[in-house]
Amino acid sequence: MQVSPILALHISAGTVGLLSGAVAMSFRKGSRRHGTAGKVFVISMMSLGASAMYLAVMKREVGNFVGGILTIYLVTTAWLTARRSDGETGLFDWAALLIPLSVGVTTLTLGIQKLHNPALFHDGVPVGMHFFMGTVVLLAAAGDVRMIVRGISGTRRIARNLWRMCFGLFFASGSIFIARPHLFPAWLSTTHILLFLGVMPLLLMIFWLVRVRFTKTYKRDASPYRAHVDRTILGQQSSPS
Repeated sequence: MQVSPILALHISAGTVGLLSGAVAMSFRKGSRRHGTAGKVFVISMMSLGASAMYLAVMKREVGNFVGGILTIYLVTTAWLTARRSDGETGLFDWAALLIPLSVGVTTLTLGIQKLHNPALFHDGVPVGMHFFMGTVVLLAAAGDVRMIVRGISGTRRIARNLWRMCFGLFFASGSIFIARPHLFPAWLSTTHILLFLGVMPLLLMIFWLVRVRFTKTYKRDASPYRAHVDRTILGQQSSPS
């Protein structure tokens, strides 16, 4: 079977994104190895999102198109969080805010409509998923507004980078392990291993958020983290805080 170049890029980007994301999550945040794996992850996830949007347009799949936009939005805003200095924002943040606002409101509206008239929808998406995704996306929008108005620094800045990267990784893992179980042996589905692999980024996200927000490790290292991220991930020299 012949595979189009865009589809091949999509599959390759998803595979590299999953592997690099898993590697990045296993290393300490701000370390050189975490930074290297993070760069690979960002590039692969941007490619994954862009190719998903293109394929969705070709196949007229609105859901996959929105998923591609959200993937790019989450990874881009997470990358900018690590790249910038504490409290720094720009015009891009105002423009990017339109994405979670529009997607979140639309997703929740569809969920409400599906809840009251399920016979009108045949997309196979559970109504609970609409409410889950809509809530998460609107929370992302609220985080954007908070950052623009009040700025962000310290452990909040680390947490923002962390959860957005993890949720972007969840899009990749969920689209492979949960949405396409037919690609794997049947016993993996019956033992719920595929479900576990699909939600693993969310479990890791919770673990790291608790460690970042409620332990002293990253509160103590918040300023060194910023300078180290600037040097190792982005190749920039940062002046001391």
